Amino acid sequence: MKHLFAATIACLSITNLSAQVKEDFKSLSSNQYGHEYPMANSQGYVRNKVYAPNAAKVEFQINGIKFEMKKDNDGNWMGDSTQPFDEGNHYYGILIDGVEVPDPNSTFIYGSGAERTQIELPAHDDWKYALRDVEHGQVREIYYQSKVTGQQRRMFVYTPPMYDTDTTRRFPVLYLQHGFTENETGWSHQGRCNLIMDNLLAEGKAEPFIIVMENGEISHSIQQEERAKIFDIAFNTFPRILLEDVIPFVESHFRVVADASHRALAGLSMGGMQTRVISLANPQTFSQIGIFSGGVISEKDLQDNPDFAKYNKLTFITFGSREVQHGKTANAAPGRMGATDPDETVASICKAGVNAFYYESPQTAHEWQTWRRSLYEFAQKLFK
Repeated sequence: MKHLFAATIACLSITNLSAQVKEDFKSLSSNQYGHEYPMANSQGYVRNKVYAPNAAKVEFQINGIKFEMKKDNDGNWMGDSTQPFDEGNHYYGILIDGVEVPDPNSTFIYGSGAERTQIELPAHDDWKYALRDVEHGQVREIYYQSKVTGQQRRMFVYTPPMYDTDTTRRFPVLYLQHGFTENETGWSHQGRCNLIMDNLLAEGKAEPFIIVMENGEISHSIQQEERAKIFDIAFNTFPRILLEDVIPFVESHFRVVADASHRALAGLSMGGMQTRVISLANPQTFSQIGIFSGGVISEKDLQDNPDFAKYNKLTFITFGSREVQHGKTANAAPGRMGATDPDETVASICKAGVNAFYYESPQTAHEWQTWRRSLYEFAQKLFK
C-alpha cells in the first residue's frame, strides 16, 4: 500500500509538471543547418526527435542526465526532458540501445573528454556573445614545438579587430585556460570568447587585448586510478609549458607588450585552480588574474605568498549562483572551492590591500553560461 501511494503521488507530480510546461518550443541555434530538432521552450525544457527505426531503445542525455523517448510508426523517437535546464551551452548526445552517439541533428564541440554534440539554450543576455554586425577579430590556430615536452603542441590565439590594421600597436595578453576534460578549443567554441570581446570592443567597454588559449594537458583517457598523474600534469608540467613555452612563443611571434603589467592569467574550474597556483608561485609574471569557479585567493594565501599583493593589480573571483548556497560554495572539492564564503573572502583580501572583485552569475551553476558572463565582466576591468 505504501508503494502504491508513492507511485500515485509520482504520477500526479508528472501530470502537474506536464500541465505547467509551455508549448512554445523552438529550434536551437546549435542545430545543424535546416534541422528542426532538438528544440527548447521558454522555460528551458528540451524536446528531441531522432530517426532510428531499428533501435529497441532510444534516449537523449544533457550533461549526463538521461531522458526516455518513445517510438512512432514511422521509426521516429520523440521525447521531452522532465526538467528544465539553465540558459546557455550544454553537453548533449543520444543513446541508441545504451550506446552514446552524437546526434546528427546538432553541431559538434569538444567537452567531457570527447568530441560530442551540444545544445545552446536561448538566454536573456545572449547579446553579450551573439554574432553581431560589428568588427571582428580572428581566432588563429597555432602549432609550435614545446621545449618542455619535446612535442608539437597547439594553441588558439584571438587577435582583436585592429590587430592587422594598426600594425604599429602592441597589445596586452590574457592567457585563458579551460576546465577539466576540455581543451584549447573550449573558450572559443563553447565560451565564445572572441564574440564577447568583439562586442565589448564595439561598445567601447573594454581595452583591446590578445587572448591565448592552450591545452591544460589533461587527458580524459587516463584512468581514475591514475589521478595522481592527471594532477601532476595539470599543476607541475603545464605551468612549465605556459611559462617556458607559451609565453616566450607569444612574445616573439605577436605584437605584445612583454611585461607583467600587460600580462593576465585566468581560467575556469580546473583552469581557475591552475591560475591560482601559477599566479601565487609567480607573482611577478602576471599582474592581473581571474579565477572562475576554481577557488579563491585567501588571506592565508597572502600570508604565505607576500609578493602576490605587492605585484597584483587585479584579482577577479567568480561563481555561478547555483554553486553557492547561503554564502557557502557548494560541491566543495579539495583545493578548489572549500567551505568558504567567496564574497567575504574577497572582501577580506581587499582589506589586505588587493584590488579584488567578486562576481556571481545569476541562476547558473558550474557551466559555460557562468563563465561567459564571468569573462564579459572580467574583460571590462583588464588592462585599464
